[in-house]
Amino acid sequence: MRGLEGKTILVTGGASGIGRAICLRLGSEGARVGVVDLDQAGAESCASEIRAAGGTSWAGEADIRDAAAVERAVAGFVASAGSVQGLVNNAGWDEAKPFIETAPALWRKVIDVNLLGPVQMTHAVLGRMLEAGAGRIVSIASDAGRVGSSGEAVYAGAKGGVIAFMKAVAREVARTGITLNTVCPGPTDSRLFRGFDATGKLAAALERAIPMGRLGQPDDIPGVIAFLLSDDAAFITGQTISVSGGLTMHG
Repeated sequence: MRGLEGKTILVTGGASGIGRAICLRLGSEGARVGVVDLDQAGAESCASEIRAAGGTSWAGEADIRDAAAVERAVAGFVASAGSVQGLVNNAGWDEAKPFIETAPALWRKVIDVNLLGPVQMTHAVLGRMLEAGAGRIVSIASDAGRVGSSGEAVYAGAKGGVIAFMKAVAREVARTGITLNTVCPGPTDSRLFRGFDATGKLAAALERAIPMGRLGQPDDIPGVIAFLLSDDAAFITGQTISVSGGLTMHG
């Protein structure tokens, strides 16, 4: 991808799953990758893998629900890399159950991680990008935020909020050349998904429903992220792209 070589990009939730796959792809493109996660050891493991492959990476620990922790992580990455030219809001969390069986403590955690976290990360980097006159932000939402998902009502609401938030900020800063876009994975074979589906029945049903006949894999996501962070996507902003094997089709 044009323009990724040497670009400084911060990724939340980079210790495992889709986030780790994104970090490794960006490292292979020559970006200077900041890996942020609650799991400090996992973040350092990912950063070490990037460095072992000849790339440049930094690891930091942060709870994205905590504004002060977010600012410390962004400042730490900037101190190491010199700038923050790209951000991937990847970190997320959910616990699947019917809405009527949930309670305020769960709602708060789901909203704080999946909506407030990206808002706080975006706020922390956007001022720096405006000063520099350039930047790319990509948020990972979910197709649940576009079409709903049984057992994930509050999660779907939070992810729908991310989609709307990204569009609104994209409009506010469009004339600066800073772009904001959203990627919505469909059902993906990740640790989070497997936690919902101990029996494997849901995966089998989804494989029948997805036109391409399989669940997504973490490695299906990084290509579109790398594209949206690159110079090849310089005229794309405010967009929402599903990566779902055709399960959702928008036009």
